[in-house]
Amino acid sequence: MSAARDILTVCFVLAGIVFFVAGTVGLLRFPDSLTRLHALTKADNLGLGLIALGLLPRAQGAADAIKLCLVWLLVLLA
Repeated sequence: MSAARDILTVCFVLAGIVFFVAGTVGLLRFPDSLTRLHALTKADNLGLGLIALGLLPRAQGAADAIKLCLVWLLVLLA
């Protein structure tokens, strides 16, 4: 069970990192500021969500899991 949890954690965190990198590439490549911001916010929100999802099995308790979810929700609202 622990190995499966480790594999899921690594997969979700790596997928989140891929989306962060894709957002950064979009920030550097798109021509104007609105398309840059659009690419960056979409990719970063999904990347942070995947990283939070990957860290949820590693949370020590319900309070830590709620904190991870709240961080993601606050970033979605910003």
